[in-house]
Amino acid sequence: MPTESQPVPHPRTPAAPAAPEILTGAQAIVRSLELLGVTDIFGLPGGAILPTYDPLMDSTKLRHILVRHEQGAGHAAEGYAAAGGGIGVCIATSGPGATNLVTAIADAYMDSVPMVAITGQVFSTLMGTDAFQEADIVGITMPITKHSFLVKTPEEVPAAIAAAYEIAGTGRPGPVLVDITKDAQQAEAPFIWPPKVDLPGYRPVTKAHGKQIQAAAQLLVNAKKPVLYVGGGVIRSKASEELLALAEATGAPVVTTLMARGAFPDSHTQHLGMPGMHGTVPAVLALQEADLLVSLGARFDDRVTGKASLFAPNAKVVHVDVDPAEISKIRIADVPIVGDAKDVIVDLQSAFEAAAREITPDIAEWWSYLDGLREEFPLGYAEPTDGLLSPQHVISRIGEITGPEGVFASGVGQHQMWAAQFIKYERPNSWLNSGGAGTMGYSVPAAMGAKVAQPDRHVWAIDGDGCFQMTNQELATCTINNIPIKVAIINNSSLGMVRQWQTLFYDGRYSNTDLNTGHDTIRIPDFVKLAEAYGCLAIRVTKEEEVDAAIKLALETNDRPVVIDFVVSADAMVWPMVPQGVSNSYVQYAKDHSPSFDEEA
Repeated sequence: MPTESQPVPHPRTPAAPAAPEILTGAQAIVRSLELLGVTDIFGLPGGAILPTYDPLMDSTKLRHILVRHEQGAGHAAEGYAAAGGGIGVCIATSGPGATNLVTAIADAYMDSVPMVAITGQVFSTLMGTDAFQEADIVGITMPITKHSFLVKTPEEVPAAIAAAYEIAGTGRPGPVLVDITKDAQQAEAPFIWPPKVDLPGYRPVTKAHGKQIQAAAQLLVNAKKPVLYVGGGVIRSKASEELLALAEATGAPVVTTLMARGAFPDSHTQHLGMPGMHGTVPAVLALQEADLLVSLGARFDDRVTGKASLFAPNAKVVHVDVDPAEISKIRIADVPIVGDAKDVIVDLQSAFEAAAREITPDIAEWWSYLDGLREEFPLGYAEPTDGLLSPQHVISRIGEITGPEGVFASGVGQHQMWAAQFIKYERPNSWLNSGGAGTMGYSVPAAMGAKVAQPDRHVWAIDGDGCFQMTNQELATCTINNIPIKVAIINNSSLGMVRQWQTLFYDGRYSNTDLNTGHDTIRIPDFVKLAEAYGCLAIRVTKEEEVDAAIKLALETNDRPVVIDFVVSADAMVWPMVPQGVSNSYVQYAKDHSPSFDEEA
């Protein structure tokens, strides 16, 4: 008991909570990104975003990489995310700065790439007046984003940035736009973190319904001709290890779409290759003749199905996707499963193993047929007859010499298909390309972003002479910021894939496809001179015996970007090929050569 000389202590008065810091909206943007763990941003300043660039200069946690074109910022953010860097972030000003991001935003939307695009907007008092550099970027991007925010006050900034980050990276990943007016950036408000993020109606389902899993497992044990049809969702959900376990448990053949290359090791005996318009014959015909397709994070797009009504006519379909809008959109699913691929695959394997204790699957005859296709129709190519380099050989050697730990980002066209076919992918996030949108100009900035995300890996941009001319200015960004990517220009002096279609379907009428960059032309531009002007090591390769040495020199050079101009034959074509609008059964192994197979098989 206290004595008279020891007064009774009073309860301690709780300390008043510290008043929140007062920040400008611009400072709140920077602080929010820092607190979300963002480390790298790709962008280009302009009037409406200028207030944000001032506190950005003081940040010790954010590395801002100044691009030469906003499209480059968008593709770099995509490459950063797709190579395993988390959520890509790009930033641009209003009007043309924002509209220059549109192609990359659309690209990210089509390929489910997690990305946050932050744009400045004119003063809120000027919106709707056709003010200088005003564009309704929220309206423009509404169809190609998961969500768009328009921020008009500084108080809204932390919640908008945090919500954008959450939406971009959860459920089916994708791009989110945050458009912030200039007055919201300049005004001050208390900075409250973590902010209250209220997203009514946004509840991505990741755990699938148990009954659907059981139904899928029953179909799988009873199937005589199953195929695991693997899409890019397996890579986005980081489910490659789970896929490998499921494949080995079921013994089923696996095909990996263009977006899923590397999700399952190419060297694995159960892998049939890539399906689709330029897929391997075994992969295309396996899908066509299957009695069960287990679609994992794939969307039955037209480049895989050919004419959809004739695709896999005898197959039942188990369709697994985190996005319920994709299920039964093109092909009605017999067993629809909404959930995250990583979780669903684990549950499906368990259910299959339980079901297989009751019924022993029997797919030996199916494998006998597929192995016969693999033996009869291996992936190959014809050597050019004009004495120029074979593009397939060049790309094969890049893959073989670099090895599976490299990252390969391609442009769009023939070189994209050859890179998907002839480089052997053993791990996820090693193959980056513009699959859904087919964006020429993707390669160089995407490789730049990938190298920032994966500085210890060799990163190649495998580009065409047409694609390269759309975004090669980002070589300046690479040189100045010490981002030593390797660029292989597969230079056939033309828009190669368009030229191939003109050869096959337009009687060789080459309307507006010659680019005059390659063999026996005026070489405008001269890629070696252009690359040297950007501070790169530049090499031209015209003979097969020079190929390996050039690739090895590129891999040894890490103090600047390297550009190799591989002068290849314009007559080389991508085979196999399914002509557009017909059944995949009409796959051509080479020109005028379709496989003959038993229609009843």
